[in-house]
Amino acid sequence: MKKFEFKVLKKSKFARLGLIQTYRGNIETPAFMPVGTQATVKACTIDDIKKTRSQIILSNTYHLMIRPGVERIKHAGGLHEFMNCDLPILTDSGGFQVMSLSKLNKIDKEKGAIFNSHIDGKKFYLSPEESIRIQLGLNSDILMVMDECPKKTNDYQIIDKSMNLSLYWAERSKKAFGNNPHKALFGIVQGGLFKDLRIKSLKGLLKIGFDGYALGGLAVGETQAEMFTVLEDIKEYLPDDKPHYLMGVGTPNDILGAVKKGIDMFDCVLPTRSGRTGLAFTWQGRVNIKNNKYQNDNTPLDPECKNLNLNRYSKNYLNHLFNTNEILGSMLLTLHNINFYQELMKAIRENIQNDTFDAFHDKYIDKL
Repeated sequence: MKKFEFKVLKKSKFARLGLIQTYRGNIETPAFMPVGTQATVKACTIDDIKKTRSQIILSNTYHLMIRPGVERIKHAGGLHEFMNCDLPILTDSGGFQVMSLSKLNKIDKEKGAIFNSHIDGKKFYLSPEESIRIQLGLNSDILMVMDECPKKTNDYQIIDKSMNLSLYWAERSKKAFGNNPHKALFGIVQGGLFKDLRIKSLKGLLKIGFDGYALGGLAVGETQAEMFTVLEDIKEYLPDDKPHYLMGVGTPNDILGAVKKGIDMFDCVLPTRSGRTGLAFTWQGRVNIKNNKYQNDNTPLDPECKNLNLNRYSKNYLNHLFNTNEILGSMLLTLHNINFYQELMKAIRENIQNDTFDAFHDKYIDKL
């Protein structure tokens, strides 16, 4: 069995071309992970996802813990067998959803998060040890430490307390993870918008030692400029020999800006959620396909689309599907968006390889 490994193949200033090796396959970075929240990437089959050249997907510990439950998935042989997916899978820890979804939650330093299900109100306890136990039960390839993801605030004391709690939980998560050389455990850097807290968090995680380092506590309402400032503040402190993961981000121009600041991995529900609601991402910019101006427009959605022959379907036809609430519209646009994101990542990698990333960034940063 292959051990988890990461190596940087080339750098263009802080932008990095890299390769992650996992037991289930290699991942070229920078990489985008489609989100399969409940053991499915919404409106797509796994075969479709693979045709977009996606190399890894993300699933959600919180949701799978609530429905169908880890024991049922273990009985099926693990998450890969359960959802018929042979790609590597990263599972998050559940910390973000505890903050964003639960009807009632309480944080206890020792017990972890105590919360009520957003489905039926049932009480759950999610400690660092329980989060790791669930993720190991799911048999994912990359696991995340349990952290507290606070809501955006400028209150330094709240963020400081939360960051220190996340460090304590990270240490407990590492101990619970044990010796699993064929899997990876990533630490999560917290600290809000405060540079000193972000650096303190990262240094604490480096002392514990992880296989990768994620930036959490973003995509919670801050502006893009604030997010880029956080990345700028920490980019020189992130270890060169480990992957850098920006959680829950984002738009195509978010990704371009973050790659420039040293980020290797991304996930976001945006391409699938937008696809289901009629918003397409294209090389010419964003397209709201439900707009009346696309009636009788028989041109393809994106002439530059190079994969899957998705241009068989005109804007006219897609407009019709959405305006008649046909499921096929959501399926086609979701597949298009995921494919676009993967074409974007491929182009980013090629431009880093060719030493042209800065020019590529500048061409598209305000267009996408």
